[in-house]
Amino acid sequence: MQNTQELIRQVYAAKEDAQAADRFICAYLPFIRAETARFLCRPPVEGQDDELSIAMIAFYEAIRRYSRVQGAFLRYASLLIRSRLIDFCRRERRHAQALSLEQPLGGDGPALADTLADRQDLQEEVTHRTAAQREIEALCCQIRQFGAELSDVADNCPRQQRTLDACRRALQCAKEHPELLDALIRTKRLPLGQLAALSGVERKTLERHRKYMIALLLIQTNGYEIIRGHIKQVLRGGSAR
Repeated sequence: MQNTQELIRQVYAAKEDAQAADRFICAYLPFIRAETARFLCRPPVEGQDDELSIAMIAFYEAIRRYSRVQGAFLRYASLLIRSRLIDFCRRERRHAQALSLEQPLGGDGPALADTLADRQDLQEEVTHRTAAQREIEALCCQIRQFGAELSDVADNCPRQQRTLDACRRALQCAKEHPELLDALIRTKRLPLGQLAALSGVERKTLERHRKYMIALLLIQTNGYEIIRGHIKQVLRGGSAR
């Protein structure tokens, strides 16, 4: 099994050199195929399944976007590939519905679109739930290393708008200072002193909502796109109590 540090070194080399990126992608084609097969529930056929090309593009996107603070590269790449494949399938379903779906199946029967809609909606929901479950399982595993749980996002969330705004300011500050995220990943502890000094947020406020801060930072920097999108909707939909 390849050394983690060597893998990260290759990823960073691929960021800067197109030939290195090509070599890296070729070396990990079995991984890309395996991720595509897991999505399709069958081996992909080269030249026939567009999903394989989408997965390769997503893998390259993962190389370009990856940072050490995002944890294991292959887990990050897996999540991004899954997300891009889901997006691709949704677009394909929408385009496919332009093909005579309004014609009745026969006599006074329902249109083909009407009979397929429920099935497609169900399949899309199952696919989305499966992807979300994978993200949740990966996040729960990672977040426990920091002495927190996914439930801490809600349970430890600031209840007053002023405090919520302060925590958001500190989160933004942490994202703008990679050394703080490096310290978090390395020590498994939130660098309260540095974060307070750089963000201007009182240390006691950060300490009170430490688990919430850790959870949000991990979610926002580790490729958890479905979870991150859900949290954004929740934060937009409801004000602090």
